[in-house]
Amino acid sequence: MISVSRLLCGAAAFGDTLRYGQGNQSPVVVWNCTKSCNLHCVHCYADSQDKKYPAELTTLEAKSFIQDLADFGVPALLFSGGEPLLREDIFELGVFAKKHGIRPVLSTNGTLISAKVAQRIKEVGFGEVGISLDGIGDRNDRFRGQRGAYAAAAEGIRHCVAHDQKVSLRFTITRYNYEDIPAIFSLVEQENINRVCFYHLVYAGRGSKIKYADLTPQETRAVVDLIGNKTVDLHRRGRSVEVLTVDNHADGVYLYLEVDREQPQRGQEILALLRRNGGNSSGVRIGAVDNLGDVHPDQFWGYYSLGNVRERKFSDIWLDTSDALMRGLKDRRALLKGRCARCRYLDLCNGNLRVRAEAVYGDVWASDPACYLSDEEIGLME
Repeated sequence: MISVSRLLCGAAAFGDTLRYGQGNQSPVVVWNCTKSCNLHCVHCYADSQDKKYPAELTTLEAKSFIQDLADFGVPALLFSGGEPLLREDIFELGVFAKKHGIRPVLSTNGTLISAKVAQRIKEVGFGEVGISLDGIGDRNDRFRGQRGAYAAAAEGIRHCVAHDQKVSLRFTITRYNYEDIPAIFSLVEQENINRVCFYHLVYAGRGSKIKYADLTPQETRAVVDLIGNKTVDLHRRGRSVEVLTVDNHADGVYLYLEVDREQPQRGQEILALLRRNGGNSSGVRIGAVDNLGDVHPDQFWGYYSLGNVRERKFSDIWLDTSDALMRGLKDRRALLKGRCARCRYLDLCNGNLRVRAEAVYGDVWASDPACYLSDEEIGLME
């Protein structure tokens, strides 16, 4: 994650402790606690369907898994899916995680959040509810594969805000919806939403079938400029909204270069923050577990299992570097190829998303095709 509001405005936020923390730390874990979902999103990395999936972790198995995460020092657990609110024990497991010192976060499409559900979410103590919208009105509904999904999610947001529950709006950027970004910022203000995250498209699950929907480098730069300008405008007007971009660490370098041209001192402050962040941390500070208990380097590696929490503790699987991919992700710089290997800002980006490289080039260590920085900017012309 790139905190645009921190880099451009100096606005600190809760997640900065994890984002810019020093030293070794256990990973934040994304748990796709069920694969069932009531929507049919065209870019779903989990390829979820509106059906029951057999052999998902039971409540007892889930608690054993969460207990191990707590013992391992995992700071946050994202209950994701599918749609996590379709799990009947979701609130019981949220309480269990919080009781054991883990910050529970709910990642949902928002359509199932009634006033009663929002109240229960608040009572459990979920640190944040991430609600996904991929456009305004019909545009969102087309992405989500269901008419009325936007209205239901917007109502879910209002119920959460009414119960003083922190909300993070999540938006995946594609060429078919990026024109709605100004309207998304307006919605954030109107509904008093605490946080907004703009996700770059990842070519995984059903997202791998719509690679053509990603932006060109020129379009991406224009979108990041827009997000940056909107963030600065919010800050100048005293609106406390955390703004982030996700799944493309080139954003951090791009923002640094833009600021450094006009404000070198501020540029150096941004550079120091980005170095502390260290770039992509799949397999290091972010990990994932799916509905069956398989462990993955991040939520986009659904087809590659490192082991199963029914058979071994998550902590043991995570620390085991006998797997070639896991070993490489933890120390990848010597393995990277192409532009990534020669980039002067490798220490800020860490090679970005390896899943995208494999999806396009068939090589985990090839350059990330979504890097929109020019050869000159990254030092290849020298």
